[in-house]
Amino acid sequence: MLGSTNIVAFVPTRDADKARAFYEGVLGLRFINDDGFALVMDANGIMIRVAKVGKEFTPAQFTILGWQVSGIENMVRALHNKGVHFEVFGFFKQDELGIWTAPTGDKVAWFKDPDGNILSVSQHVQ
Repeated sequence: MLGSTNIVAFVPTRDADKARAFYEGVLGLRFINDDGFALVMDANGIMIRVAKVGKEFTPAQFTILGWQVSGIENMVRALHNKGVHFEVFGFFKQDELGIWTAPTGDKVAWFKDPDGNILSVSQHVQ
């Protein structure tokens, strides 16, 4: 049923202006509109609704949104050059760019949006 339809992703924000500047200006998503409830963004054909939430929002302590990329090292460097800070966690080994390589060979790097939501870029072994 739903396996053949497009997914819509949701990300909460307390500050729509900062979120738009980040998702559009830094990450390069295309802004569609502000419908009053959310900023509607396009991420390569996938709708991301950056939902406006109250001031009492607490970000989850795990990844809520991620992008599959090729050439993760180049992507991390490019995002870093746009001011993105990559998280370094103490419970597994990450390289100097903040990239963790799983035993399978998959690679992941994590960063936060202005609201503290944890996002990621990942490169997966085929």
